[in-house]
Amino acid sequence: MAEIIESAKVVGVKFAKLAAFADDRGRFVETFRREWFPERSWEKVQTNRSDSKAGVLRGLHYHFLQVDYWYCAQGEIRVALADLRPSSPTFKATETIVIGENNQMGIFIPVGVAHGFVALTDATLTYLVDNYYTGGDELGVAWNDPVLAIDWGVDTPILSGRDQANPKIDEIPAEKMPK
Repeated sequence: MAEIIESAKVVGVKFAKLAAFADDRGRFVETFRREWFPERSWEKVQTNRSDSKAGVLRGLHYHFLQVDYWYCAQGEIRVALADLRPSSPTFKATETIVIGENNQMGIFIPVGVAHGFVALTDATLTYLVDNYYTGGDELGVAWNDPVLAIDWGVDTPILSGRDQANPKIDEIPAEKMPK
């Protein structure tokens, strides 16, 4: 069973410290149970997989309608979280954590918390969302925003065109900010 730990830096973020069981055949890890996060219904669930080469940075993205639950199944990634909810007591707070093969951890990311990762090695991220994907519910903030000052541990990541174009937090109109 996982140990659920609340983030000390970003309200609503939870870490699931997972137990891995290995023997000479391989390894088993229970990665998710909906009962670990009862604050969401998990009635609509979509599962996704993202494969990234070392040095790829994806994010920062945020949503109005869905939460994410991340698990790095292969390799290692540095996850970055930024609270974009103006009504939150941790507004603009950030946190980074390395997860993957050497740190079996799942991450529950609530609505309004921007999230991204940089692949420290070739990596596979699987993630659950509690609502189906719609392009209109995925917004972004600049990965290198000086207000957020996230330490990614890389200077020249590989970015998509979309992520290169994300605005800084101070450029996001109020109606595009989480509540």
